[in-house]
Amino acid sequence: MTLLHYQPPTIPFLNVVYEDGQLLVVDKSSGLLSVPGKRPEHKDSVYTRVQRAHPHIRVVHRLDMATSGILLLAKTKAAQSHLNRQFQNRTTNKKYVAKVWGTLPAPQGEIELPLSCDWPNRPRQHMDFFTGKASTTFYRVSDVDGNCSRVELTPYTGRSHQLRVHMQAVGCPILGDKFYAHDDAFAAADRLLLHAEYLAVTHPTTEQPIEFHSPVPF
Repeated sequence: MTLLHYQPPTIPFLNVVYEDGQLLVVDKSSGLLSVPGKRPEHKDSVYTRVQRAHPHIRVVHRLDMATSGILLLAKTKAAQSHLNRQFQNRTTNKKYVAKVWGTLPAPQGEIELPLSCDWPNRPRQHMDFFTGKASTTFYRVSDVDGNCSRVELTPYTGRSHQLRVHMQAVGCPILGDKFYAHDDAFAAADRLLLHAEYLAVTHPTTEQPIEFHSPVPF
């Protein structure tokens, strides 16, 4: 992946929304990598910023660079393993909010389309009915404003770019999406209007449900 003119935001430098002995939860800014890229100029990321204070911090999941919102990290190997199993077993609960171009096919529904990497154009993904991995997204339209809709998205699977490709596939690309939006939808926002608003997991130590929220910035 080539990041041209990578200039991640520095205000806030790091917005921590929750921390205890096992977990650290950050409200990630749009434009900041979740983990460092391969090139030295792409080192700045949530992970490297957190690592300054917590050298042994561990990655649990990721958000696209352009996506903002709740990002969960683990402070111990045991916590990371516990949380990884939850993501693999799909026992977590995630909700995103997006602003998209056009009107969805119904007020709420389910999108099931297999996805795979579009290798000649990576990191883009595309629909692939031959070798693609099964992907499911549930959606609910919360508001319609002219040519645009505000949508709550709940991914059942966690494929790369899943929400972005699924919205494009139903004719409603996310505003500001440089990979999947047509020219008008891309120009309608100065960032990708996709935000990880909510995440619920089981705490790795207490085994009790714990949830995290982030206000939608658009």
